[in-house]
Amino acid sequence: MNLYLRMLWIYWRARRASVITPDDLRNEFSLRVWPNDLDVNLHVNNGRFLTLCDLSRFDLFVRTGLLRVMKQHGWMPLIAYHDMTYKASLTLFQEYTIKMHIHDYDEKYFYSRHEFTRGDTQVAIGTSRSVIRGRSGVIPPQRVAEAVEVLQRSWNLNP
Repeated sequence: MNLYLRMLWIYWRARRASVITPDDLRNEFSLRVWPNDLDVNLHVNNGRFLTLCDLSRFDLFVRTGLLRVMKQHGWMPLIAYHDMTYKASLTLFQEYTIKMHIHDYDEKYFYSRHEFTRGDTQVAIGTSRSVIRGRSGVIPPQRVAEAVEVLQRSWNLNP
């Protein structure tokens, strides 16, 4: 089993969760370690942590509307850089929380922080730099943010 079922669950859950607005790009959710997450040392390995960060980004894409914007424009997200520091292990059936925060952007990149916790224990912390790419190259983050804001205004979020 790969992460497609988990991704479908994230999508279903994200569609029912609160909208994430551009002024506070944070999300958080909990998962459980399943047998397919483990390596030969019977813990979640470094590669799986990076893939789980992808799920966190996917949740944010759905909840902001960025997934819809990317589909409309033929854009795709790409990770340009990712760094993780591992502090503790995750083993079979343990529940853990993933927190993500896009804390900044410049003329090219979005900058994110990812944190994995198990109860009060910090398991891993990472940073990433990402872009949204279209047919003509990298889409400036300001343009991406404006497209998301236009979509969210059409949702009538304010009563």
